Amino acid sequence: MKIKKELKSCQEILEILKSKQSTENMAGMSRFGINVDNAYGVTVKVIKEIAKTLPQNHQLADELWNSGIHEARILSSLVDEYDKLTEEDLERKVLDFDSWDVCDLTCNNLFVYTPFCEKKIFEWADRDEEFVKRAAFVLIACAAVHRKDWGNEKFTSFLTLVGKYINDERNFVKKAVNWALRGVGKKNLYLNSICLDFIEKYAFETSKTARWILSDARRELTNPKILMRIKP
Repeated sequence: MKIKKELKSCQEILEILKSKQSTENMAGMSRFGINVDNAYGVTVKVIKEIAKTLPQNHQLADELWNSGIHEARILSSLVDEYDKLTEEDLERKVLDFDSWDVCDLTCNNLFVYTPFCEKKIFEWADRDEEFVKRAAFVLIACAAVHRKDWGNEKFTSFLTLVGKYINDERNFVKKAVNWALRGVGKKNLYLNSICLDFIEKYAFETSKTARWILSDARRELTNPKILMRIKP
C-alpha cells in the first residue's frame, strides 16, 4: 500500500520523535560510540519509517537539522532535496557533525548526490577536524556505491588521499579511511586490482594504524565471496 505523504511542521515531527524515545536504545547507542547528548534513542529503522510519510522538503529539512536533535538530523538527511543544497549548506552542516552515525548517514543519504561531492572530498580530507576529515572518506565509500556517473579514474585519484592519511590514528578517521579503501576496491575488478596494488605499495608503513587499515582491507578485497560479487 502506498503511504500518503503529508507535510508536517518541524515541531510536530519533533514531538513524534520524542514520543518514541527509549533510554534502553540510548544506552546501546552510547556503547557503539554514538553521541547521545541530544538524542531520544529512536532507531534508524523508525526514523526511515517516519521519513516515508513526509515529502522531500528542503525548508523542513533545514528546520529539523537546526533543532540540534540527533534523530532529527538523520531524518533531515532523508527528506532534504540535494539539488537545493548550496556549498555553504554543506560547509555549515559538516561542522555540526558530532557523532559518526549522523556523519555517515548524512553523507550517504544526501551529500554524495550533490554536485559539490568530489570537491568536498578533496577539501575536507585536508581539514584537521575529526568528523570533517571522516566525512571526506565516508563520501568516497558512498560514492563507490551511488555515483554510477563517476569513472575509474576518479576513484583511483582518491587513493592519493588514503595514502596521505593512512597514519591518522584517530578512531573515526582511520575507520573511514579503511572504509574508503574497501569501498573503492569493491566497485569493480579493475579497481580491486588497483587497490590491492596500492596495499602492497604501502605495505612498508610501520604504524599500527596503517597496518590495520591495509591488512583489514586486503582481507576483504581478496575474499573469494566478495570477488564473486564484484562486477568486471
